[in-house]
Amino acid sequence: MKTILPWLIALIGIAGAIFFYKASNTKSASIASLQQQVAEMETLRAENETLKKDQLPAEEIARLTAAKDELPRLRNLVRQLTTDKSQLSQQAQAAQQAALHAQSQAQAAQAHAEEIAQRAATTSTNQPAPPPVATALAAVNNCINNLRQIDAAKQQWALENNKTADATPTEVDLKIYIKGNALPTCPTNGKYTIGKVNELPTCSVTGHTLAE
Repeated sequence: MKTILPWLIALIGIAGAIFFYKASNTKSASIASLQQQVAEMETLRAENETLKKDQLPAEEIARLTAAKDELPRLRNLVRQLTTDKSQLSQQAQAAQQAALHAQSQAQAAQAHAEEIAQRAATTSTNQPAPPPVATALAAVNNCINNLRQIDAAKQQWALENNKTADATPTEVDLKIYIKGNALPTCPTNGKYTIGKVNELPTCSVTGHTLAE
């Protein structure tokens, strides 16, 4: 019995040492795990504080959301304005070409009328009056020249004032573009109708017609 007792005490001591060693290791592992969890919690807390600082106010978020919803409408509006601008540019180019053509015709008609006037001035007053047919033909030509001047003035007015093809100028609008600052009159007292920009002016007298 005396021989077994020391060994028994030593065995109990060794078992206790092993128990306490394992317990110590377990406690150390638990402490390390808790420390890691604490560190992770601190990291999460810091990230949470950062997110709170970086978070936009509710009003700003609402404004940005509204702006985002408005973006498609603005894009469509820009696209429509671009299309309208392109159409207006094409109309302006067409009106300019028509104005230049009409102005060229008016200048030619005016030169022709001045040439006729010069010839008439040099003609002897003793010559007999022209026959009625020649007088009527001269009246037609004179009226057509007047209509060309009116059309040229109308095209120039539309070009300088950015008017559309459906616009209708008045006599006051056009007289500044005509020599003498007044619309010409029909030699046979016909009544002129100015019409729209895309229409030729007309005379009430039959046969006094400006060809396209």
